[in-house]
Amino acid sequence: MKQKGLFDEEDRLRVLSNLGDSLEKLNKKINWEIFKPLLKKALTKEPKGLGGRPAYDYVMMFKIIILQKLYNISDDQTEYQINDRLSFMRFLGLELKDKVPDSKTIWLFKEKLIEARVSKKLFEKFGKELARNNLIGKEGTIIDATIVEAPIQHNSKDENEQIKNGKIPEQWQEAKNKAKLSQKDCDARWTKKHKRSYYGYKDHIKVDKKSKLILKATVTAANVHDSKELKIG
Repeated sequence: MKQKGLFDEEDRLRVLSNLGDSLEKLNKKINWEIFKPLLKKALTKEPKGLGGRPAYDYVMMFKIIILQKLYNISDDQTEYQINDRLSFMRFLGLELKDKVPDSKTIWLFKEKLIEARVSKKLFEKFGKELARNNLIGKEGTIIDATIVEAPIQHNSKDENEQIKNGKIPEQWQEAKNKAKLSQKDCDARWTKKHKRSYYGYKDHIKVDKKSKLILKATVTAANVHDSKELKIG
C-alpha cells in the first residue's frame, strides 16, 4: 500500500485547479472581508458563540451558506460535503486538520442571520460584488422559492389566533413561562403546495441564469406568496 505523502493534499488541489475549480476562481475574485463588518455587527452579541459552541469565523460561515445555495444542499449534506470535498475545504480556508462546523452549527448561524435581519443585506452586497467583477451574465435571472419546514407548534386555538395576528400570547411572556417562550416559533406559518400542507418558512432566491450564482436572497414565512418576493431585485 502506498504510504501517504506530506504533499498529497497539495498535489490533489493542484489537479483540481488545473481542471478548473470554479470555487477557487470565485475566491480569487471576491473580497470576502467586506462582509465581515456587517456580520460582526449583527452577530457579536453572544461572546460565548452560537449555541454554546466555539464560534467559527463569521465570514467562513457565510461562505458555507453560499455553498448551500450554489449546490442546493441541506445542512446535513453540507456538513458531509465539506468533510468529503477538498474543493469545498479550500473555498472555506480549511485544511484536513481543521474542525468542520456540524449541521446544527450551520442551522444556528442561519437562524441568527434571520433574527438579525441581515440576510438580504448580505446577498445584496454579494450580488454587487459579482456584478463588479463581471461574474454574472446578461441573459437574465431565475427566481426560485423553497419551503423550509419547521417543527410543528402544539398551541391552543386562542394562542394560534394571537400569533396569526402578530402577537405573542400574554401567558408566554410571564416570568414563569420564559423557558416555554424560548422554545416557541412565532414566525413560521402554514402553506399548501401540491395539495400538501407545510409549516415553516420560505427561502426566496434570485439567481443569475448563466453563472447560477445567487444575486439576492430573502426568507419569509411559508405563507408569503412567491409573487410578493419577485421584486427582490
